[in-house]
Amino acid sequence: MLKNPIPQVTDPLQYRAIGIVNGKFTPNNAEQLNKGLITDNEGEKIETVVLGKALSLLKKHIDLNKNYYWIVYPKNKNTQNLHLQVVGIWDPVQLNDLQKNSSKINFSKLLEELDLKDNYFSVRGELVFVNKSKKEIVIKICSTSKLKNLKNKNFKLVIKGELSLELLNNFVSLDVNRDGNSLKLLNYEVIGKNLSKNN
Repeated sequence: MLKNPIPQVTDPLQYRAIGIVNGKFTPNNAEQLNKGLITDNEGEKIETVVLGKALSLLKKHIDLNKNYYWIVYPKNKNTQNLHLQVVGIWDPVQLNDLQKNSSKINFSKLLEELDLKDNYFSVRGELVFVNKSKKEIVIKICSTSKLKNLKNKNFKLVIKGELSLELLNNFVSLDVNRDGNSLKLLNYEVIGKNLSKNN
């Protein structure tokens, strides 16, 4: 069974921002492997940190000279500066149960079978801002963590795209594509209406 790098949604109002990016990770220095850059197939560099569980995978299984599919959480303050947090590595051969004759396996075809592709992001949250002139939207994503003392519990993601002002405060599910250091809206679905009024 091929494991989907981006799990199915378990709750209609599930907040999330998760994606998959193919590239080579280069740590800032050999002593500190958790911070560095992912360089994609176009040569674009994205600031990256590797989170706990993925860090042990990186140390044990990853050849830093090779490209991998990184499962990432996106963060940004604007549409020019994307920051990625690696939460996993999608390698159906090395880290999954597929047969080992990996030279014959086309990873991008496998992704297509899962209805995914390189640089795809699934973003689900509340539409809190629409900038018509800049053609940007802001989605608020709330952490589902029960730990109340977590910093960064909620965060906002700036995405290039246009949505109607009438959709403000609605819960939306977005298909987003990474283009360089920007996230661009592909399509959307309205899942829940006027969240703020219910809070």
